Formats: sequence, C-alpha cells, structure tokens
Amino acid sequence: LSFSRIFCLQCWFLTSPIRSSPAQESALKPFSDLPGNWKASWFNLYQFWKDDGFHNLHNIMVDKFKTFGPIYREKLGSYESVNIIDPRDAAILFKSEGLYPERFTVPPWIAYRNFRNKPCGVLLKKGDSWRQDRLALNKEAMSLKVTDNFIPLLNEVGEDFVKRMEMKVGSSPQDKWTTDLTHELFRFALESVCNVLYGSRLGLLQDFIDPEAQKFIDAITLMFNSTAPMLYIPPEFLRRINSKFWQDHVNAWDVIFMHADKCIQNIYQDLCLNQKRAKEYRGILCSLLIQNKMPIEDIKASITEMMAGGVDTTSITLQWALYELARTPHLQDQLRSEISAAKASSQGDVAKMMKSTPLLKATIKETLRLHPVAVTLQRYTTQEIVLQNYRIPANILVQVGLYAMFRDSRFFSKPLQFNPERWIKTEDSKYFRGLSFGFGPRQCLGRRIAEMEMQLFLIHMLEKFKIEIKRGVEVGTTFGLILIPDKPIYLTLRHHQSQQ
Repeated sequence: LSFSRIFCLQCWFLTSPIRSSPAQESALKPFSDLPGNWKASWFNLYQFWKDDGFHNLHNIMVDKFKTFGPIYREKLGSYESVNIIDPRDAAILFKSEGLYPERFTVPPWIAYRNFRNKPCGVLLKKGDSWRQDRLALNKEAMSLKVTDNFIPLLNEVGEDFVKRMEMKVGSSPQDKWTTDLTHELFRFALESVCNVLYGSRLGLLQDFIDPEAQKFIDAITLMFNSTAPMLYIPPEFLRRINSKFWQDHVNAWDVIFMHADKCIQNIYQDLCLNQKRAKEYRGILCSLLIQNKMPIEDIKASITEMMAGGVDTTSITLQWALYELARTPHLQDQLRSEISAAKASSQGDVAKMMKSTPLLKATIKETLRLHPVAVTLQRYTTQEIVLQNYRIPANILVQVGLYAMFRDSRFFSKPLQFNPERWIKTEDSKYFRGLSFGFGPRQCLGRRIAEMEMQLFLIHMLEKFKIEIKRGVEVGTTFGLILIPDKPIYLTLRHHQSQQ
C-alpha cells in the first residue's frame, strides 16, 4: 500500500465512533466531577510560577497524578487541559482523533506568524489545509521509498563528526578528551537536518563557524526559552505591554526565518541554474520544488519548522544516550558486537547494516522513554469520549503525560532502570507505550530523519570511542519547552582501539 492510502485507512479507522452500552452510560460521571485544581485558574498560575513550574512542569505532573489519580483536570491562566497517564486511555484518545487530528498549536508561535504575516507550516496548520500538506510531505519525509536517500547524507555528517572527535581526542593528554558535548551535538544535529532538507552542508563541523550560522543556533535556543512562559499568558497581552518574553520571541523567529529563507533561496536558484542535476536526490526541499505539488510559501513554512524543530530535539536525545551508555559499559560492549556483526554481514551496505542492529534501535527507544523530549502528547477531542469513567466533551485539550507514564512502575517494570531489552522482549506489553514520536497522522514528521540520524551517530561513535563518565554523577531534568539536562554532562571519550 502507498503511504497516502495507509494514511487514509488510518484516518477512517480513527473516525469510527466509540460506543458504550446503556448500563455503562448510566454509570458515567460528568466532566464537572473530574478531580483537579481547575476552578481558580489565575491563582493556579501564580502557584505554578511560585513552584518554579516553568522549569519543573514534568515533576509537578508526576506529583499531580499521585495526588489525583490517573486523570485530572487543570487550568493555569488561559491554559486548560485534561491530563491522563494510562496507556489504555491514550489508546481511546488517539482512536477517536478524527480525520483532522488537532494538537496544541503553541500560541506564541501562532502569534508571531500573525504578527509578521508569515504562513503556518504543517506543524501549526489545521483541517483540510493541514491534511493536504501532510500527505505531500509524508511522501518526502516518511515514505520508506524515499527515506533510504537520507542515509548517505546523514552518514557523511556522522563520519565527519567522528573525525572531529578523533582530532580532539588525539590532541588531548593521555589520549582522552573530557568535555560537555552540548554545543558540538547541536552543531551536528543542525548540519544533519540541513543536509537532508537542503542537500547541502552548512560547514558547522569546523573550528570556525560562520557568524550567521552561530546566530541561527543562538536564535533556536532563545526561541525555545521564550516560548514556555507564553504558554500560560496570552501572547497578545505580552505583545501589548512589549514584554521581554515577546521581544525575545519575535527576534528569535526573525533570525530563524531569515536564515531558512536564505538557504531556501540558494537551493531554488541552484535548481533553476542546474536543471541537468534535477534527477539527482538533493534533499527534501529540492524534491518538493521539482514536483510542484505545494505552493512555494507553504513549502518554505514547513521546511523552516522542520529545521527549527529538528535540532534541539535530536541533539538532546543523543546527549542523554551517551550519558546512559557511559553509565552502562557492558551495554556499550554488546552494541559494539552487534554493530561489528552487522557490518560484516552487510558487506559495506549501510542501509542493510542499520536493519541488523535491533539492540541499537532499542537503545534509542529506551533513551526516549527515560528522557522524552516532550512532557506531554496532546489532542483536542473531536467527539465525546469516556476516560476513567468520566465523560470528556468534544473540543477539550487532553494531554497524555509521557514523562509520568514512562517512569511509572504500573506500565514499565523497574522504570528508572536503563534497559533497552525491554523493547525487544515479546512478553512485555508495548500497547500505546512507545509514544515518543507521537501517534497516527500527527506523529512527528521528522521521525525517520531523527531515527536514522541517531542510529548512524551511535554506530560511528561506538566503533571509535569508549564513552565514560565519573562514578556517582547524577543528572536531572529541567523543562524549557522540551526536557533538557539540568546541568552540563561531562563525558570522557577514549579511542576504543587503545582499550583492547
């Protein structure tokens, strides 16, 4: 089946109504009976701010599930939601999401686009406009026929990153290098996603970085940092009082759009001048321009969103993966053995090698469980549904508490233990538990890029280096729109060959 037909069949399945028997109907509780603090919305926001909720949202949610049970209702300022933790409730929510599933659209991002008269990309669109764009983009970013084209582009960046790390290790005393890799991984992730989107490199893996590229990197960080506080206070109000949050947010997005626009213009001009190269695969943008199935402004908007959203998310996940691998040397050895065997059997075919590394894939999945990028996964209800015996009306924002679910012993055995094999064992239930990239037609559009990027990165790093961390080092998590380490993670890289 084609990706678009699978997409349509999935939408048909998801729009099937969920019915209850008459006996069940009479036992249902009304929406107004939901537990939680949802009546004093602005006092709740004040208390949330007092409890450092802007940075501690994930832990606050864990505590609230312990207090109120598997479902609670909340209102913080202008932000109202129903929160659930049970995978079975997540299944009910997603199976009822309708033909045009709608998630939380991040008000400050919409406010910026309205303020600057910028079009929304597929991440922020709704309704039929979203669906048409998503179908076109799925073919270029999710289809298995196309995604194999990403492998050489991502592999090239991965190999260059490891060469850079080898140079750093080689020039350090005792043939080892201890550092916080945050900035290095950010540059790697941006270089990777841009190579897939634009089919060209930015040159971020060199000692000297173009000032414009550094400006873009700083803008991504500022955009995320300025978004979180504006989730709970109407952006329009912050714009009217000219709040620093609003100023920072506008300035950050201005730089992001300016940088993306420049990249897109360069590719478009190159395409016009080099028609003979049109048959080569030169990235997602080039493919979209050649096919001419989306308006150029819509293409630019979606590509900009993918570039902005594909950097922090991947680089932070890789940082957590290296952190967990440094704490489990035996797992590093198992992965090296798997990679070595896959490399030998694939005879140099990178795509085949990647398909023969189930433990490596499970390691990435386990990293995303223990250290999810997002605190929640949201949907607006399209019809009345029943969760935990409560009637939830249509048009209500329901959030699956991913961080809380992933660390709950009711759903994962020994949840604080880093154990990739839990995703390989067939006896363990995985029903609506693997939600790190979202679900259904609204799942992360850059999922295939991210999975391949992280898999190739770890293959190259583990082949070359032994990754270490000081004993007893514990790193927590803080919220900044996405979940990030609460302090620098200092890792030591040694040449793996020297250990043999």
